[in-house]
Amino acid sequence: MAPKKTLNAQNLEALGVKRLAELLIEISDGDAAIKRRLRLALAGAQSPADASREIRKRLAAISRSRTFVDWQNRRALVEDLETQRRAIVDHVETKDPKEALDLMWGFMGLASSVFARCDDSSGTVIGIFHEGVNDLGRLAEPAHCDAVVLADRTYQALLDNHYGQFDHLIAVLRGSLGDAGLQHLKQRFIALSKAPIKKPEDDERRKVGWSASGPIYEDEIENRHRAGVIHLALRDIADVQGDVDAFIAQYDARTRKVPKIAAEISRRLLAAGRADEALQILEAAEHSRPGWPEFEWEDARIEALDALSRCKDAQAARWSCFERFLSDRHLREHLKRLPDFDDMEAETRALDYVESHKDFLNALWFLTSWPALDRAAKLVLQRPEDLDGNSYEILTPVAEALAGKHPLAASLALRAMIEFELDQSRASRYKHAARHFQECSSLAAMIADLGKRETHENFVKRLRGKHGKKSSFWSLVT
Repeated sequence: MAPKKTLNAQNLEALGVKRLAELLIEISDGDAAIKRRLRLALAGAQSPADASREIRKRLAAISRSRTFVDWQNRRALVEDLETQRRAIVDHVETKDPKEALDLMWGFMGLASSVFARCDDSSGTVIGIFHEGVNDLGRLAEPAHCDAVVLADRTYQALLDNHYGQFDHLIAVLRGSLGDAGLQHLKQRFIALSKAPIKKPEDDERRKVGWSASGPIYEDEIENRHRAGVIHLALRDIADVQGDVDAFIAQYDARTRKVPKIAAEISRRLLAAGRADEALQILEAAEHSRPGWPEFEWEDARIEALDALSRCKDAQAARWSCFERFLSDRHLREHLKRLPDFDDMEAETRALDYVESHKDFLNALWFLTSWPALDRAAKLVLQRPEDLDGNSYEILTPVAEALAGKHPLAASLALRAMIEFELDQSRASRYKHAARHFQECSSLAAMIADLGKRETHENFVKRLRGKHGKKSSFWSLVT
């Protein structure tokens, strides 16, 4: 049982209603955010109508605000937005789903004004609006709204989707839109695609920027946005309707040859039982960066080969991915499909290949994470000159993995990072270099045979001779 002084609901209940109320008043004094939450709780306890009025007042206030919110002040805005979203769900949804749905549309309508005055480099704010989209999908069902009316509201929302706040809206509303709503929405976007584009007179066009080819005009950006919205909406409608051909029709012949797009099309063709066409789409793709891993395309091709019962070809493709990109995932998938004992032979052959690979760091990472630690240590001892001390994101976990059974190899990885950081005077990394230095000191006693390698004492002596004046480092290790 938790001590009675522990802050939890049970212990606080013991204080009594009156004392808790006094504490809340005291805590909320001077804190507008807490006061708003308390008002919402009180309103919600009265009726959903009272809660709705409080929420609408706050949404209107947020919409009117013009104060820029930088990253330092973002937390207060995030908490305010999340409080309003949660209030709709907690205080209104269960008793009045129609009102809750309308409130959530109002909440989503804040996005444009919020993003126009907010630094959302962390992606926290857009995450709240994406939760709001999910709420729309859940609220629309019990609200039993007219499918055509919902489609019209979805249409307008997508036209206003300048910040990506309404991404995936069609998918989450598919159940409530139904066939009638989806068809109505589709026809509206088709009509928009056929509507003539109004181009202002030259003297009325507004310049909003410059590019290498000249000025950028506001109407050009708006037209590109409109075209993008139409394309994405018709694509998403086709997707939820299971209309593969309509989905494919949203891409011209050239775009279908982009490997990532070809993979998306292929998977939908496979789901529709059209494996031959799926493979044809993939084989027609054009790879603009030979040698660059395009795993979506690679995986889609393997899936298509499997669907066509071309198991040997699929296995060859998995092995090829392993060899070209040192992909442990594809190697594991390859080995999993081999008979007993054949997989052991193939694994040995694969690890031999990795050990001799020209890309030292990727090979070292592969062997460490597989794990094949004996081989990883051997690679370090054979090619210590290839240890790139700047690649701390690889060498640090490698050293940690090797420290137990291979202290010499671990020490060489640590030394490489220490020397790089001191040679390049990376003062911001000195605390990490000091930690690595101390780890080297601990490992020194575990090394039974240095061979021709430098002892830890000589390593330290050499470092002091070369970097003795870097007191900010040495003060951390003494």
